[in-house]
Amino acid sequence: MNPGDRRVNPSLPPAYKNEEFLRSREARSIRILSEYLHPLQHFRKEKIHDTIVFFGSARIAEDGPLGRYYKDARELARRVTEWSDGLENTKRRFVVTSGGGPGIMEAANRGAADAGGKTIGLNIGLPFEQEPNRWVTPALNFEFRYFFMRKFWFSYLAKALVVFPGGFGTLDELSEILTLVQTRKLQKDMVVLLYGTSFWKEVLNMDALVKYGMISPEDMELFEYVDDVETAFHKLRDGLTAFYLVPESPARMPKEEESPAIAKSTVPPE
Repeated sequence: MNPGDRRVNPSLPPAYKNEEFLRSREARSIRILSEYLHPLQHFRKEKIHDTIVFFGSARIAEDGPLGRYYKDARELARRVTEWSDGLENTKRRFVVTSGGGPGIMEAANRGAADAGGKTIGLNIGLPFEQEPNRWVTPALNFEFRYFFMRKFWFSYLAKALVVFPGGFGTLDELSEILTLVQTRKLQKDMVVLLYGTSFWKEVLNMDALVKYGMISPEDMELFEYVDDVETAFHKLRDGLTAFYLVPESPARMPKEEESPAIAKSTVPPE
């Protein structure tokens, strides 16, 4: 190069601004970490402490053959949001959370919005069905690439789970939560309600699992069946109050004051 030539040799853009790099195979770990840190930042900013998760089919329409489940999910979400927003607390407790899409997910977010509360949508990019519904609070409307990071945020903030009729996705999430509760991998208590007794007893034969020794009889106590909003609301309110709001409750440890209250594992790190 001519010593008198002062032209600048252009460099590559900084890695954190390099879209080509961030989409590459080598940056996968950065993308995964981002799906932990980005929601965490927003949960802290919005003072989200913990959640009530609603699962159920994206295919259930308000005016469809199973429309009563849509209406019930909406009403239940409205009632629990009114109750939780009325608690004397500076943090947002038991915030209604869904997968962010249509069907039962929409009904849950819509019910929370009816009550004037914040509500979370953990959406994931899919080739069909999954588009964010308009009832999710904008600052809490997330889009995930990785199923396992989405599942992390479902599981580790939830203090209760309400499962309406659904397909593979609903069954997957239900099974995972029950496994975590059964094995005590989460250091917390969980209220789990299966909404729609006739549907769930036809789809899942839990008695057969006990009969063949695949689960223990006491595992049947990990969840309850409910069929109406009134019963479901009282079970949620009473269970969450006993586990997390009563001063003598073992669950009310000093670390519960952190926001968000990400559940710890019962197995200490080595």
